[in-house]
Amino acid sequence: MSCHLSGVSMDQRRFGFSLARSCYCLKMTSFKPDSALARSIVPSPNHDARTAPIDILLLHYTGMRSGEAACERLCDADSKVSSHYLVYEDGRIDQLVPEARRAWHAGVSSWKGETDINSRSIGIEIVNPGHEFGYRDFPQAQIEAVIALCRDILKRHNIPPDRVLAHSDVAPGRKQDPGERFPWARLAAAGVGLWVEPAAISEGDALVPTQRGEDVTMLQTMLVKLGYAAALTGVYDEATRDIVTALQQHFRPARVDGIADRSTIETLRRLLTASSMVA
Repeated sequence: MSCHLSGVSMDQRRFGFSLARSCYCLKMTSFKPDSALARSIVPSPNHDARTAPIDILLLHYTGMRSGEAACERLCDADSKVSSHYLVYEDGRIDQLVPEARRAWHAGVSSWKGETDINSRSIGIEIVNPGHEFGYRDFPQAQIEAVIALCRDILKRHNIPPDRVLAHSDVAPGRKQDPGERFPWARLAAAGVGLWVEPAAISEGDALVPTQRGEDVTMLQTMLVKLGYAAALTGVYDEATRDIVTALQQHFRPARVDGIADRSTIETLRRLLTASSMVA
C-alpha cells in the first residue's frame, strides 16, 4: 500500500524526497521532513505527544532479517513500535515520525532516573540483522549516513555528548543493540557522542557475579553516576552484570563478558571524568 504525499512540496520531491518503496504505511498523511538527508517520508502511525524536552539521541539496530521487514514492522499499527528514522545499509534514510512527536522505540527504559525515554529522545533504527540473525559489521556507507544524520539532529536539539546513547544503555539485559560492532569511536571523532580511549585489557583482580562488598557498591555507584539504573545492593547480581555488559558493548567492546575487570573499571572512571567536563 502506498503512502500519501501530502505535506511534501514539489521542491522537496525535486531534491530527492520520495515515498518508501515497499514499506507498509496504512492510511497516514505524510509530513514535512525534519532533515534534508531523509530521502523518503514513510509515515508510521505509532507515535503520540511528547511530555518532556528532547535531550537524548538513541541508536538502535533493527535486529531483523531485512531493512524492508523492519520498515514494515515500524509502520504497522499493530506492532506498537516506531522510530523517527531508519538508516539502510546502503546509506538511504527514511523518516517515519516527525521529531516533534514521541516515537515508540525505547520501551521499558531508564537513564539518569528518567524512565519515559521515548518522550525525551529521538530514535534512529540502523538496519542490521543483529545478534539473533547474523550480527555483522555496519557498512561504511551506512555509518557515514548515520553520522551525517546525527550531526544534523544535534544542530537542531540541545543534546549533550553523554546523552547520545545505545538502546542497551537505557535497557540493559533487555536489549543489546546496536552492539559491540557499532563504531562509537568513529562517531565521537565526528563530533557525535562521548568516547574515551578504553583502558587496556590485562589479567588481574576483577569483580565477578555473586561477589559482595564495598567494592561492588562502589562499582554500582559509578554506574549510577554515569546514568545507568543500577541498584546499590552491594551484590554483583544479574542486573549489575547486565549493566556492565551494556557498558562494555558501548565503551569497551574488545571484550564483552559482564565482568568488571580492571580495564572496565578504569574505562568507567575515564567516562565519568569526561562526562563531568561536558556537563
